[in-house]
Amino acid sequence: MWNLATSNQSTLMLVIGNHNYSSWSLRAWFFMRRSGLYFEQKRLALFESDFHEKLSQYSDAGRVPVLIDNDLQVWDSLAICEYLSEAHLAGSGWPQSLQDRAKARSIASEVHSGFANLRHALPMNCRAKRSIAVDDRVRSEIDRIDQIWSDPWFINAREKGADLGILDAFFAPIASRFHTYQIELTEPASHYRDWLLQTPELMEWYQLASQESEVIEEEEVGTPL
Repeated sequence: MWNLATSNQSTLMLVIGNHNYSSWSLRAWFFMRRSGLYFEQKRLALFESDFHEKLSQYSDAGRVPVLIDNDLQVWDSLAICEYLSEAHLAGSGWPQSLQDRAKARSIASEVHSGFANLRHALPMNCRAKRSIAVDDRVRSEIDRIDQIWSDPWFINAREKGADLGILDAFFAPIASRFHTYQIELTEPASHYRDWLLQTPELMEWYQLASQESEVIEEEEVGTPL
């Protein structure tokens, strides 16, 4: 739990699900922590009998994450990151140049609306190390992510500023999935995956996941290694 303070004295609270399983929550949490924002965390365990009742106190959408900024409610991980970038970070969630922002937004939107086969077949499970067979549809989505991470623009953008803000946050759960299921990547892509896994923020998230006791059976896929 962190102090409730930002540069304009607003009160930020992020409502999330389980650290171990909630990939959408990780996006917003990772972005906030890496951006240095101070916020209160409210964790609601997924699939518990009172989950929706508790969540209804913060949002009518019925999903996490939810950001509370004083009397404003913002839901959906992309909307949360966009809002925070504009309201609290002077737009620094995206690259500075118009062209780089357009590219980064295109990629983030692709991640946000796509890769459904990968998300279904390889659910985020931070505590696990598993082996799993992937079909052609999942493999094509893995290859697309590998292509993005290996693209010269992506590599150069990281070299310019190290962090890619919202884009890094959106790829953090994917890096976690690739680690859990031992997905092989090309060398440039594996370097980016490993960098994300070694950030203090993702390491902290993993530590919090290790302290949880809830098990969601349908998310426990693959053969334990």
